[in-house]
Amino acid sequence: MKKRKFKISDIIFVVFIIILIVPQTRRPILVVANKVRAKLSSLTVVAKGEQEQLKPFTYALENLDGDNLNVEIGKGEVVFISYWATWCPPCIAEFPSIDALYQDYGDKINFVMISNENPEKIRKFLEKKNFSVPAVVPKMEAPEELYEKTIPTNYIIDASGKIIIKEKGATDWNSEKVRQILDGLIAAKESSRE
Repeated sequence: MKKRKFKISDIIFVVFIIILIVPQTRRPILVVANKVRAKLSSLTVVAKGEQEQLKPFTYALENLDGDNLNVEIGKGEVVFISYWATWCPPCIAEFPSIDALYQDYGDKINFVMISNENPEKIRKFLEKKNFSVPAVVPKMEAPEELYEKTIPTNYIIDASGKIIIKEKGATDWNSEKVRQILDGLIAAKESSRE
């Protein structure tokens, strides 16, 4: 019986499997894979006739310092809502694009980055990664129309409360398509005030 010779591809395959099994190396690999997926994925804009209309409500939240924060949904402001977690590879993968979008649109729309984790853990994550987008902890259950078991799940909601974008999984939020949508929603909000 002839012995099988190991090829370099066999060794690479075994090393790859070991890397995926070891927890310390698994997360960075999954983050990179999700960043690639985010760049390749196509954002889905909800068709006009299928956009869900939220009843206006106030989202009761708490900032990382423990202060109460109420965000008005469907009451005249454009809102970007993200349900995420610090341990979630797709969330980590898309967070830089959300933070970049926040840098340019943070004064024009409300960014609501909701995590159910300990505020100190969230703060450490944001500081370590040097993110400035504000994160919050919910003080109420998500409304049924915004409840999803999948994270990340992100929404762009127009000033009247219509869900314009609902996206699950890692996405490149700092794209030209998203910026055009936000510019249009901001312009529509401003023209309705005139």
